[in-house]
Amino acid sequence: QVQVAESGGGSVQSGGSLRVSCAVSGGSFSSYCMAWFRQAPGKEREGVAVINSAGALYYTDSVKGRFTISRDNAKNALYLQMNSLKAEDTAMYYCAARTTSRPCSGPLFATYQYNYWGQGTQVIVSS
Repeated sequence: QVQVAESGGGSVQSGGSLRVSCAVSGGSFSSYCMAWFRQAPGKEREGVAVINSAGALYYTDSVKGRFTISRDNAKNALYLQMNSLKAEDTAMYYCAARTTSRPCSGPLFATYQYNYWGQGTQVIVSS
């Protein structure tokens, strides 16, 4: 059984930085396609960034140049470094794992494409 747990959320002023982390246990982390999603109040969950097992990176347009997704396979950990934060980045941030054997190529930003999720970590950006 795969377990996913986020940490590192918090409150920051606009223009500031924050890093959220995700710990994954169970299975073979290095082979998983991993992603960060976020959900703001009253809005649908949206994909933010994806990293596949080969290290290919994909970002949604609104965070390109500001956010960086990375992984440490030795630690079974996923990270999202968020710089130049804006009030519209305020949301619950979720870590998601795709553990199926199907290839993970391209920007997989749909929630149904991931089969394990964490509980989320809150990020609040004040203007």
